[in-house]
Amino acid sequence: MAISRRHFFYGTLLAGAVPVGGFGSTPSLKMMGYKSPNEKLNIASIGAGGKASSDIRGCAQSENIVALCDVDDTSAASIYKAFEKPPKYKDWRKMLDKEANNFDACIVTIPDFMHATVAMHCIERGKHVYVQKPLTRTVWEARMLTEAAAKYKVATQMGNQGYSNEGTRQCAEMIWGGEIGGVTEVHAWTNRPIWPQGLTTIPAETPVPPTLDWDLWLGIANQRPYTSGGEGYPAGYAHGNFYQPANWRGFYDFGCGSLGDMACHILGAPNLALNLSKRAPTSVECIKREGASSFMFPKQCAIRFDFPAYGSMPPLKLFWYDLMKEQPKIAGVPDGEYLGDMPSPARPQGQGQGGRGQGQGGRGQGGRGQGGPPMPRNEGTGRVFTWAQEEALIANPPTTTQANGSLFVGEKGMLTTGTYGEETRLIPVEKMKDYNFPQPVLSRSPGHYHDWIRACKGGEASCSNFNVAGPFVEWMLLGVIALRVEGKIEWDPVKMRITNNADANKYLKPTFRKGWSFTG
Repeated sequence: MAISRRHFFYGTLLAGAVPVGGFGSTPSLKMMGYKSPNEKLNIASIGAGGKASSDIRGCAQSENIVALCDVDDTSAASIYKAFEKPPKYKDWRKMLDKEANNFDACIVTIPDFMHATVAMHCIERGKHVYVQKPLTRTVWEARMLTEAAAKYKVATQMGNQGYSNEGTRQCAEMIWGGEIGGVTEVHAWTNRPIWPQGLTTIPAETPVPPTLDWDLWLGIANQRPYTSGGEGYPAGYAHGNFYQPANWRGFYDFGCGSLGDMACHILGAPNLALNLSKRAPTSVECIKREGASSFMFPKQCAIRFDFPAYGSMPPLKLFWYDLMKEQPKIAGVPDGEYLGDMPSPARPQGQGQGGRGQGQGGRGQGGRGQGGPPMPRNEGTGRVFTWAQEEALIANPPTTTQANGSLFVGEKGMLTTGTYGEETRLIPVEKMKDYNFPQPVLSRSPGHYHDWIRACKGGEASCSNFNVAGPFVEWMLLGVIALRVEGKIEWDPVKMRITNNADANKYLKPTFRKGWSFTG
């Protein structure tokens, strides 16, 4: 498929989708803090346990880790042992005061509700920042970080790895090339939450562990007693105590539920391919809510976002489903088609090889079991679909489908992607047998962390820099607000206001307890 055909299908729309130089609207800093690509960055990290550990290790492959901070010594223990030389802090404010002259960039991987405040204090000091998804807990914070990054000219990246993946770019280029026509619906689903939600009582106070500074953990949030769960904590939840290490995701005051954990991944390909950050939804509505709570996200939900037409792209309905055990049943999808993440082939046991059934494109029932060969992966770019994967599944069909992914429904076809935009393919998948992906239009990523590191050194802006991630997060977080109110909310992105529910606007911005401020 020639580039001229892509331009013919969407005209000037494609030309404005991504700047010629890459995903960012401007090159990153080349004056303050600029380093040659051959020099190493000095990087600090606010957060050392949990997901922060992999972010630190990912950057440490090529750069210097020079300062570390975590409110919980137990959580941070493995990283502190692996990186013995850097100074260690519990209070990130003290780290910034004492170490600001010793580092160029900072990783921010802590609970959602503290992302924006910590990142803003770093940005104001001229530090490049890598901030874990979902970037912020509220819409206002996302807008403020986007503006601050531009003002202080720092290199930024949100931690949604899929934006760096090859499959995400393939998805955009296939849609821009008109492979499935104008997209009118997107369906996205996840198996999250895998932590408690919908609880209605808080267990009694318990002693704070000696390794944890609970007041610092609470940060800008209102003071409350610590509890490890103790008596009355519901059975069946094996993810630590009541708030930690990751159960905070389920609380309105601390996290963003399943949207905060997975939407920045799963909706990354739709956001890029369909220019959703430029469109902004006109309305958002929670269309299913089970297990409501006054202080936690519900046990399960479904949300509908309505986007206006954009250029040659028609109006779009986007649906989000959580707590899925397998892929959803969507009208028009042939029976037996695998959507989203591709499962691994079953290990053959006994007789029968299975195969694709007749009629609706279904699959035979073949051997059972789990395992099989790993899917092909290009290092740093995620798994890319190959017909060999399909042949392996035909020979040994798995017994279950996957519970994370997205489906694009177009006027003349369908396309599906995995959690991180991986394994992008047309549906029905037979269309991929002799398929050649479009010639690249978008620049390719050198890998998620190096994408940011390169930008910090003055190179091309990272693919999920705040000019991209900020507007993306703004519309996604409207879904979080829709979960907290009844009925549809209507959105004015210019005024940054919900126009039909004045009371709902209180959820656009966080509150700060005494002694804490958003800026330095």
